[in-house]
Amino acid sequence: MKSTEQTRIVQIHPTRRCNLRCRHCYSSSSPQERDMLDAALLFDAITDTAALGYDWVSFSGGEPLLYRPLPQLLRHTQSLGLHTALATNGMLLNERHLDAITPFIDLIAISIDGIPESHNNIRAHEHAFSSMASNLDNLRERGIKFGFIFTLTQHNLHELQWVADFALDQGAKLLQIHPLDEVGHAIEHMIGETPDHVESAYAWLLGQQIQRTSEERLAVQVDLVFSDHLKAYPELFYAGEMLPEEDVCLANLLSPLIIEADGTVVPLQYGFPRNYALGNLASTRLHTMADTWRKNTRTSFHALCRAAYEQVTNTSSSRFVSWYDTVARLGRSLSSPAIDYHSIHVPVQRPVSFMQTNNR
Repeated sequence: MKSTEQTRIVQIHPTRRCNLRCRHCYSSSSPQERDMLDAALLFDAITDTAALGYDWVSFSGGEPLLYRPLPQLLRHTQSLGLHTALATNGMLLNERHLDAITPFIDLIAISIDGIPESHNNIRAHEHAFSSMASNLDNLRERGIKFGFIFTLTQHNLHELQWVADFALDQGAKLLQIHPLDEVGHAIEHMIGETPDHVESAYAWLLGQQIQRTSEERLAVQVDLVFSDHLKAYPELFYAGEMLPEEDVCLANLLSPLIIEADGTVVPLQYGFPRNYALGNLASTRLHTMADTWRKNTRTSFHALCRAAYEQVTNTSSSRFVSWYDTVARLGRSLSSPAIDYHSIHVPVQRPVSFMQTNNR
């Protein structure tokens, strides 16, 4: 979970409408939600995304397959030379939807939450797993690269190996292990389910074991950062001692960049504290937001990341942490006007050093 992977990602959430009401949904999506972002705003934002240095655009939600302009947006994204990804619960990956998006999609990531019974429970739908699994043939027939996203909780690590075996049997190329964030619906239904440091360490080790035993058939990504690695390479996590200069392209200052379903653009994670937002697409083009954010907010964002870095590394024991969630939680806790992170002075780093550090 580093800022220096080989990708610079914009995650777009065009709607919070979904065919499910999952117990852990970070965006509080459900069938009752009806908000949809204006497609014209997203066409402009994607155009700006390419100019700002990003190379991947991922569509999530809600369920993005319920957003009717999705095929046109995917086509526009690829026409700009950008890669495309889709995060979905998999229940709507039928022939009709796939016929519309297949020419324009590079990767589909499907949510999975454990064995079928566990998956159905967390998805609040008795046929969630069987419906998703029945659509995998459609992906294989079209040669679409796909993977699975497993939400790690305090009590489901024992199901991870089953998920990995299922992914391999189905021909998946990616398994992403993401710790639960207690936001959105999880605040109501899954308080206390976020994996602790011990569970996180075991998850990381098991992820490494799965990677080794898969014989390169499955790429395993664990969205956890080891505190010793963070301490050794803070600049990889936007927490270096030096602040990059203002004219560095936005993709090297922020990735992932999130476009939420109401048009708000934030760093790193859905629901990130609004003090660090770039703005809203309904009022400002993304390229204009980027310029304003560089001038007015990048210093406070860097100071926030630096403070999170100090919080994680100034402990006697090494541990694994969910970095984006750590930064977001600290940002929310610092919302009091008594603490002004905009006033913190951070020395400016020369751009050549920054680009060398972040060469992916």
